[in-house]
Amino acid sequence: MKIYAGIDLHSNNSYVVLIDESDNIIYQKRLGNDLAIILKELKPYQLQVEGIVVESTYNWYWLVDGLKEAGYRVHLANTVEIKQYTGLKHTNDKTDAIWLARLLKLGILKEGYIYPKEQRGLRELLRKRLLLVRQQTMSVLGVQGRINRYENCKLTARKLKTSKANEEEILSYIHDEHVRLAVQGQLKILQCIVDQLEALERIILKHLQENVDFKRLKAIPGIGSILAMTILLETGEINRFKDPGNYSSYCRCVESKRISNFKKKGENNRKNGNHYLGWAYIEASNFAVRYYNPIKQYYQRKLSKTNRVIALKTIANKLSKACYFVLRDKVDFDMNKAFV
Repeated sequence: MKIYAGIDLHSNNSYVVLIDESDNIIYQKRLGNDLAIILKELKPYQLQVEGIVVESTYNWYWLVDGLKEAGYRVHLANTVEIKQYTGLKHTNDKTDAIWLARLLKLGILKEGYIYPKEQRGLRELLRKRLLLVRQQTMSVLGVQGRINRYENCKLTARKLKTSKANEEEILSYIHDEHVRLAVQGQLKILQCIVDQLEALERIILKHLQENVDFKRLKAIPGIGSILAMTILLETGEINRFKDPGNYSSYCRCVESKRISNFKKKGENNRKNGNHYLGWAYIEASNFAVRYYNPIKQYYQRKLSKTNRVIALKTIANKLSKACYFVLRDKVDFDMNKAFV
C-alpha cells in the first residue's frame, strides 16, 4: 500500500496527515515542531511513504532537511501556485494537510525549489551583507545630513566610510558638544558596519573565487564580484528553469501587464520572483550602460522610444538571459549575440 503525507507547517507546531491510495486517512495528529518527535511518529510508515509534502513557509529548512536526511522523498509545496480547493465551508489545518497529500498522490503538486543545504548558509551571508549595505548608507546619510545642517559642511561618503583613521578630523568640523557626541556615536556604528562588510566579503569570496561560473559571470558587462556572487548564489541550479524567459521572469526583468485587444487591462503580481536577483540585474544594467559602448548605444535607441525605467529593464532582461546561457551552457559572454 502506498502512503502519501502532507504536513501543514506552522511556527510552533505541524499538522501531519497520512492518506492511502483511496484517500483514506491512515494517520492524523498535531505535533510540536520537534524533528525527533515527527520522525518517531512517521517511522512505522516509512517503507510505505511515497513522499512527504511540506508547506513552503518561512521556517521550512529544518523540517525538509531533517526528513531528507532520514531517507524520505520530500516535496516543497509552492503555496502561490497551488489552486485552493472549493466546496468546503470550513477549512482548517487538517484539511490543508490532506489537500497537500492529495495533490502529491494525483501528481499535480506545484513544487517549490529546495535550495541545496550546502550553499544555503553562504547565500544567507550574502543576504546579510546586502542588509548591512543599506544600514551603512543610512548611517552615512545621517552623519552627512547632521553635519550639513549644523555646520554647512559637506563630507563625502568615502571620507565617512574611512572614519576609523580620521574620526578626530571629522568631529573637528562640529562646534556644538552635543551634536559632536551624536555624530561620534553614529560614526562608531558606521565603523562597525564597514568592518563587518569587509569580513563577510572576504569569507564569501574565499568560497567562490575558484568557481568557474563565478569567473564567467564577472566577465559579463556591468557584473563585478558582488553582483556575480548574488547571481550565482540566488539562482541556484540553473536547469530548474525551462528557458531563459522563465529565468528572466524569476529575476523580475519582464513586464507583468495583462493585455486584451491591444489594451492594458491590469497587471499580474509583479513581485513574483527573486527580488535579490531583480536588484542585481538593475545594478548591472546601470554600470553596463555607463561603461560599455555597445550597451550604451542599445540603451539610447530604447530610450528614444520609451522611458528610462523600461529602457533599463530591457538591458536587465538581456543581461539575465545572457547569464542564463552562460550558466547553463558553460560558455563565455558574447557581446555580439546580446547587444549588437
